[in-house]
Amino acid sequence: MIHPGLDISGKVCLVTGGTSGIGRAIALGFAQAGAKTVAGSTNPEKVAAIKEELGGGNDAVRLDVSDAASVRDAVDMVVKKYGRLDAIVNAAGVIKKVPSLEMDPAEFERIVRVNLVGNFIVAQAAGRVMKEQTPDKKGVRGSIVNIASLNSFISLSEVLAYACSKSGVMGLTRGLANEWAQYGIRVNGIAPGVFPTDLNRPLIEGTARGAWLKQHTPMARFGDADEIAGAAIYLISDSASYTTGETIVIDGGFLTRGV
Repeated sequence: MIHPGLDISGKVCLVTGGTSGIGRAIALGFAQAGAKTVAGSTNPEKVAAIKEELGGGNDAVRLDVSDAASVRDAVDMVVKKYGRLDAIVNAAGVIKKVPSLEMDPAEFERIVRVNLVGNFIVAQAAGRVMKEQTPDKKGVRGSIVNIASLNSFISLSEVLAYACSKSGVMGLTRGLANEWAQYGIRVNGIAPGVFPTDLNRPLIEGTARGAWLKQHTPMARFGDADEIAGAAIYLISDSASYTTGETIVIDGGFLTRGV
């Protein structure tokens, strides 16, 4: 029997980057747990596919996290359809492996724009809605979950822009948690270890980099995206009503291993 505090059935959730990788796994996990789930993505074909996969009562929407108007439209659609917005997961992201001396500043800026500024744009649009909602018995009006990274804690070679953006995501999570607690909005993060996705698969599967990452992980394997969904469910659930400003690391022990 599930602990009642972990029951998220009926909660209305929007997942950016919800058509692939970790975002897709979280969106499907939410839907399976009974939440009203909307997955957002820039790719129209993937939006149509995830809508079918999520099943009745759920939805998907075109959404560009770097475009404030696109984000507002998506949030407005969710609220108009379901009447409220209980949770946001910021899972949209981009990465590029390139030596920092060779990186185009415009490309650096693009990655930070999507991964960090995009998180803020989405959180701000959601926060404005959540602030006006009726609180639950613990005073919570909404929950935001940002997807951080191992790069939020350590440096991995030749992904400097990604690392800077994900370090910023942790700072954004703490800052918004501190500022928005007064409005009944909880803000937390999840920092995944090495999880093969469309975003990073060319960097880690069948490469020397991937072999080193696996060797450095005490559990000696990469994660499965499905292993993230449970943490996301906890963070938006009533069981986490006193949890804010935290980033949960799910990395198979990677950060514990030294020399």
